[in-house]
Formats: sequence, structure tokens, C-alpha cells
Amino acid sequence: MKKLLLLGAFAFLGGAAQAQEGFKLGAHLGIPVADASDVSSFTLGLDASYMWNIAKGFDLGVATGYSHFIGKNNFDDFGFIPVAVSGKYKFSGAPVFVGLDLGYAISVKDGIDGGFYAQPKFGYQMAKGELYLGYQNISNRRDFGWYRTSSTVGAINIGYNFYLR
Repeated sequence: MKKLLLLGAFAFLGGAAQAQEGFKLGAHLGIPVADASDVSSFTLGLDASYMWNIAKGFDLGVATGYSHFIGKNNFDDFGFIPVAVSGKYKFSGAPVFVGLDLGYAISVKDGIDGGFYAQPKFGYQMAKGELYLGYQNISNRRDFGWYRTSSTVGAINIGYNFYLR
């Protein structure tokens, strides 16, 4: 049974490798919101994703990158590396799309936890890239038995991704 599952996984991944659509690479700038606005004044970062066309107008893939939050009021800078599944729907007849990245954001600063990562996007499709407006949200919850705490690191971003097909 294990061999059959392994063979099926390789067949699926091999088929997915044949249907590659391509890389997107870009950058974003943003304004921190939620708990991040108390300790950060500005955010900037890099975006990378690899997308496959699953159905007409619908792409699915993986996304990562780096988001750096600039500290304010004697707070240090901090950053996150998201690891996410990315979905994008392009409306037929219009150069606009909606997208959603869901996954986990890994903190690169000691003392700051990573957490659930979500980024809904709305954008404008062009021949060689896409311009988008997104809301980046990283939320975590810590449970110390008798004490529970949660925080939300968020940013409203504008970004541009180049297609590298």
C-alpha cells in the first residue's frame, strides 16, 4: 500500500512538473496596522511565487518572500518569511484579479513568534506583471496554561510582481 501511495505521489508531482506556468518575483511597500502599528512605522519586502494554471482563470501555487517591518520609538526592526499556498482568480474580460495566500509566517527575530499567515489581494493584470493591493495578516496565539495571549501583525501593502516565464 505504501508503495502504491508513493508511486501515485510521484505520478502526480511529475504531471504537475509538466504543467508548469512559471515564477513571479516582486516587491511590496506597506503601512503597518493592528499590533504592528504600535512598534513599526513602515514595511517593505520581497515576494516570490510559482504558479500553475489549474482551470480557466484560476492559478494555484506556492508563495514565499520576506517582509521587513521598520521599528519606531526605540523598537527594533523585525521580519517574517511566509511559506504559503497561493490562489489567484482572473476575471474573464477584465484585467483584474483576486488572490489569497494562506500559510505560516516564520519570524526571523528572537522573541517574536511566527504564526498563521493570510494575505488577500486585489490587483490589476498586465502583460509582463501584476500590480496588487493586499492586506498581510500574521496572527499567533500563545497559551501559558492559566494565561493566554494573542497578537496580530498586519500591513496594508501595494506591490508589483514580474512574470518570469
